[in-house]
Amino acid sequence: MVDDLRVGILGYGIGGRVFHAPLVAATPGLTPAVITTSSNATQARADHPGAAVVPGADALFERAGDLDLVVVSTPNRTHVPLALRAIEAGLPVVVDKPFAPTALEAEQVVAAAKAAGVGLTVFQNRRLDSDFLTVRKVLDSGRLGDVFRFESRYDRWVPKPKDNWREFGDPAEAGGLLYDLGAHIVDQALQLFGPVTHVYAEADRRRAGVQVDDDVFVALKHANGVRSHLWASALAGTQNPRFRILGDRATFTKYGLDVQEPQIKAGMRPGDEGWGVEPAADAGKIGVGNDVKTVPTEVGRYEQFYAQVRDALRGEGDFPVDPASSVEALRVIEAAHRSGVEGTVVKL
Repeated sequence: MVDDLRVGILGYGIGGRVFHAPLVAATPGLTPAVITTSSNATQARADHPGAAVVPGADALFERAGDLDLVVVSTPNRTHVPLALRAIEAGLPVVVDKPFAPTALEAEQVVAAAKAAGVGLTVFQNRRLDSDFLTVRKVLDSGRLGDVFRFESRYDRWVPKPKDNWREFGDPAEAGGLLYDLGAHIVDQALQLFGPVTHVYAEADRRRAGVQVDDDVFVALKHANGVRSHLWASALAGTQNPRFRILGDRATFTKYGLDVQEPQIKAGMRPGDEGWGVEPAADAGKIGVGNDVKTVPTEVGRYEQFYAQVRDALRGEGDFPVDPASSVEALRVIEAAHRSGVEGTVVKL
């Protein structure tokens, strides 16, 4: 028997409560040992009775010698200082997305981890979405031929701005959809089609009183010639295709969103019957004209992220996300912000 690795989780908002703590607890060999929260302590104790629930980062780092990993799932403006603090304590660290408010700050964290010889990874969990895994499988199959355009939409219906840091206008907060949903859809495009040479964006504020972008479009030209068109909106009242991929032999279209987040909110966990399984009606279609075939959707597997983290901590593999890839995504997001303000194409 190998003792469970003890995980400290900074923050118990939606990130810590819905994603990190449940996934850590569901991973054999890992256990939530310390959770910090200033407002959700009762909930944290009920959810994870074996964990010490403390009010803030100072109390967690006082227990650094008892921990094997720190997860940073706090407001975006705190990601960099808390990640650096974990590195200074010699603790491997998982940082939630967006990695940092700027690519430069993210590079500083990467350099600090490398200098300290400490493990570092970023929670790009939507690389493990069922729909994205299906897209990968379709691309690998070659059935589309030469792909030349990738379309991705991640929409919501939130007609009134919320009073939380994700919608605050201070640039240090890294708020707005380009940082929130963009951190996923830009990362996915880069994972599929590689480096970007040109960025054009439209980043608008559509809701009354909103301080940050809430309706965005980003066009990317990849070095390999593929063009990615990415949308995110807080005012999308009807369902649009989640993905559409055009190739010179066929087109693939997929509706519906990955179900793992709502499943966790409903109390399901990895290993439960139906975990990560999308409705059959959301299966994608591939073909030309009326000659189309259904593509079964892959099963989502968020649990793979922390399983890989565990193995990396034991020296049995690599961390699941190279933080350098998240730095590249931030460069694209920063270029998109610039393009949206200037109305120009930004060359990287």
